[in-house]
Amino acid sequence: MGKKLYVGNLSYGTDQGALESLFSAHGTVESVNIIMDRETGRSKGFGFVEMSSDDEAQSAMDALNGQDHDGRALNINEARPQTNRGGRGGGGGGGRGRY
Repeated sequence: MGKKLYVGNLSYGTDQGALESLFSAHGTVESVNIIMDRETGRSKGFGFVEMSSDDEAQSAMDALNGQDHDGRALNINEARPQTNRGGRGGGGGGGRGRY
């Protein structure tokens, strides 16, 4: 069990302080990161919480997975390692003239 947890199905109004508060009842929270949309600045509805130990992470996951928070049932899993997705994409240009 890793110490970093994926937290899905968050209410768009949930901020990092509220998420830290929720998880701190189950141990020491090392970090909280809610993923934001670059264009709108609004939450994407998921984030990551890192606990100080595997046991604390497991305790938080057991207690909070499926629990209602701000009207939504939380989806909590062990976070998978980040993979390199090959750069920023950026959308083509296509070689076509403007007019």
